[in-house]
Amino acid sequence: MTITAQDFLMGGGSKSAKFNTIGASVSGYIVREPEVKQQTEFGTGRPLTWDDGKPRLQLVVQIQTDERDPQDPEDDGIRSIYVKGKSLTNAVREAVRKAGAQGLEVGGWLTVTYVADGKADRGMPPKLYTASYRRPADEFFAGQDAPAAAPVSPAPTGQPVANVAPAGVDQAIWDQMSPEQRTKLLAAMNR
Repeated sequence: MTITAQDFLMGGGSKSAKFNTIGASVSGYIVREPEVKQQTEFGTGRPLTWDDGKPRLQLVVQIQTDERDPQDPEDDGIRSIYVKGKSLTNAVREAVRKAGAQGLEVGGWLTVTYVADGKADRGMPPKLYTASYRRPADEFFAGQDAPAAAPVSPAPTGQPVANVAPAGVDQAIWDQMSPEQRTKLLAAMNR
């Protein structure tokens, strides 16, 4: 595990972004240079490796969110997103490409959304994600404090949900979602 001088001095890392339910989304400005770290086993902290002994890697991205834990008076709203696994890695990579960037940059705006569950290969089904990214220069020239998402309204009960994915949602993942999942996601995006 890598500890930066700032982490040592100021008390360590940040809280993790939570993606507990379909529709959960986290957005914010990237506050530190994203860092590649070795994955660790939950609970023990033991470094994880592949069968060939190579370390399992992840990209740790810290963003400034509006989230605050009411039980933690020192919660500054910074959340770490651990970019690993095929769906999340591909979603963030595609968002960066669409923004015309070479990678994630400090000051850029990143949104990650848990949109559906995939097909179970072994054990639990994988979570499927979408992401959107705006470069720091795009934020500056937009002349706004934070990007505003276009309002999205869920379809009224009993009405079919459109087949076109809303902004920020990958069309391939949208196509895999049931009408109920689409309606839940649209409702979550409209909060």
